Amino acid sequence: MHRSLIDLLACPRCHDPRPLEASVETESGDEIVAGRLICPGCQAETPIRDGVPRFVEPEDDYCGNFGFQWNEWKTLQIDRLAGHSLSETRFLADSRWSSEWLNGKLILDAGCGAGRFSDVAAGLGARVIAVDISSAIDACHETTAVHGPNVACLQASLFDLPLRHGIFDAVYCMGVIQHTPDPERLITALPDHLKPSGRLAYNFYEEGLWRRLQVIKYGLRLITPHLSVPTTLALSKFLVAVLFPLTGLLGGIRKVRILNHFLPIAAIHDPALSREQQYAWTLLDTFDWYGARYEKRQNHRRVMALLDEAGLADVEGRAGLAWGRKK
Repeated sequence: MHRSLIDLLACPRCHDPRPLEASVETESGDEIVAGRLICPGCQAETPIRDGVPRFVEPEDDYCGNFGFQWNEWKTLQIDRLAGHSLSETRFLADSRWSSEWLNGKLILDAGCGAGRFSDVAAGLGARVIAVDISSAIDACHETTAVHGPNVACLQASLFDLPLRHGIFDAVYCMGVIQHTPDPERLITALPDHLKPSGRLAYNFYEEGLWRRLQVIKYGLRLITPHLSVPTTLALSKFLVAVLFPLTGLLGGIRKVRILNHFLPIAAIHDPALSREQQYAWTLLDTFDWYGARYEKRQNHRRVMALLDEAGLADVEGRAGLAWGRKK
């Protein structure tokens, strides 16, 4: 971690307003590679390992599947490393922030995974604090290292962020809310970290009829969250090996391609990807679907109401997306 990150941190246990103190064991220039962060109030110690502060105890990480998948496929969704622009296109569309506006802003990536959106934002000139509860943070730290201190990585719970309130120009949480044990608590907590006029963008799974039509997928999900990671991976590999060719054929026929949504894999056939990348992305998304412990879909109107209650202005939303601004 870069020493400049210390100015943004706060103790998530006692919320003492004083800065955390760093005890350094190994450093490289301004980077602390190993050491401890110590709260001057409650004296709680947080280890720094491999350049990442670790505010999570191993038993508190309920996202082991995500840690596995983002280290296994760490480069697949990183535009710069995979030779596509899918992550940047999605990030700018879902956030509704322009590349010009992002330049120079301090941004919180709440649930960063392997860092696909952190890498995009940093590439557009933002300074990003990337947070993940799982070991996916190690993949993010590796894939975004090229940006130097402009991407700082923290392993922490989004429900107990070790960050000061009111400091970020923008906060985004994309594809994460539904995978937490208490989505509504998270939806209303993240705005606390915005500065006045700071912007918020959420992407989440929308509740609705579509879910109830995906009988096979949700039938399997009654079982898969209780399986081990190797077993879920083996199941995903089997399903993709059997069904991926079929989804490719159906995808080319306009009147029947909708059937792909009812098959028990998350088929990706984007022409911006090579055939090999499409297969790997399909396996990743299928494993992602079956491995998550929680899958709590939200209604965007309810999300908008929660943001209104949290005091945000200019609240807008549509299926799977919501935006707001701190007053």
